[in-house]
Amino acid sequence: MALIVQKYGGTSVANPERIKAVVSRVAKYKRDGHDVVVVVSAMSGETNKLISLAEEMMPHPDNRELDVIVSSGEQVTSGLTALGLINEGFKAKSYAGHQIKIKTDKAYSKARILKIDDEKIHDDLKNDYVVVVAGFQGVDNDGNITTLGRGGSDTTAVALAAALKADECQIYTDVDGIYTTDPRVVADARKLKSITFEEMLELASLGSKVLQTRSVECAGKFKVKLRVLSSFETDGEGTIITFEEDEKMENPVISGIAFNRDEAEVNILGVPDTPGIAYQILGPVADANIDVDMIIQNIGQDGATDFTFTVHKRDLKKTLDILNNQVKDHIKAREILSDENIAKLSIVGVGMRSHAGVASKMFRTLSEEGINISTISTSEIKISIILEEKALDAAVKSLHKAFELDKNISI
Repeated sequence: MALIVQKYGGTSVANPERIKAVVSRVAKYKRDGHDVVVVVSAMSGETNKLISLAEEMMPHPDNRELDVIVSSGEQVTSGLTALGLINEGFKAKSYAGHQIKIKTDKAYSKARILKIDDEKIHDDLKNDYVVVVAGFQGVDNDGNITTLGRGGSDTTAVALAAALKADECQIYTDVDGIYTTDPRVVADARKLKSITFEEMLELASLGSKVLQTRSVECAGKFKVKLRVLSSFETDGEGTIITFEEDEKMENPVISGIAFNRDEAEVNILGVPDTPGIAYQILGPVADANIDVDMIIQNIGQDGATDFTFTVHKRDLKKTLDILNNQVKDHIKAREILSDENIAKLSIVGVGMRSHAGVASKMFRTLSEEGINISTISTSEIKISIILEEKALDAAVKSLHKAFELDKNISI
């Protein structure tokens, strides 16, 4: 039979009752003859509690110690899940990331997986164990516990599936698949039967909360068959994330609309229009381990230009401190401004490659709604814009209707 890796998110293991439901689902797969590796997140809200405890001891906790603290949430869940399986008569073992040697780099709180030692898991599977792994964590070459960043359990599951050559990696969440957009904003949002890895990667990176971006990258790189399902439903096929050459995939021009309310915009005005200026601005920001998203540089006039980029809202203060203290005077910029009352909206679809007029339709729709755009960024299969946060919901609804995403269009 098949080797399946299943990942259960925080809401799926929110309490002992929900963990018992997970155990029942895993038990069904075992009774059907499958080998199962289970990856679990911390119980819903637990990671935030642990961070709050750390901040009571130190306002800005040391990253190494913070990783030790927050990784304990997943370890509790993995142990409870293993206990539930043992209680149901199955052989089960739980492991923390360092026990099965999920090797990572040294970037605490944002570590990347370098290698997985799969020998111990394979031995357990041969002996008919269900292996339960604490997600979100690993260990560096010096034996320090590291964590993979928010949503890192997705990456743990996909990386394990790749290392074990699993037949399928199933991501169980509180939604029953990938939707054309957030159903909480657009009631007519439609669940997709399938979506390409390329589209899913764009949606994940642009604000869709269903899958962590790095997990989709990993799945695409190692050709891991990935499926998103709901842990709150007993039936349903969810959404399969597949490759573009799959003839059965849905083929609309636009597959989905992603958005992110957690963006903040930084504008550096009067920047010298000289080679290397982007590095002089973004280098110190990158050195502080701050992720930069959209980057726009205007056409220079009179030897000066304006430079705009976005960061996560939680990183805005740190970014401004770096720019004001290390960058502004050095590059002789005129002024640094910021705006937290913005949002990013993106339309995504591989069909954009072969269909003209997508951008004009998008901008015409927003214009008719009286919605102003401050920044635009494009790629082959996406168009992203920055707009006022208060206009976001109206923009998503109008674009969803304009591109007929509520209709079931397939080959």
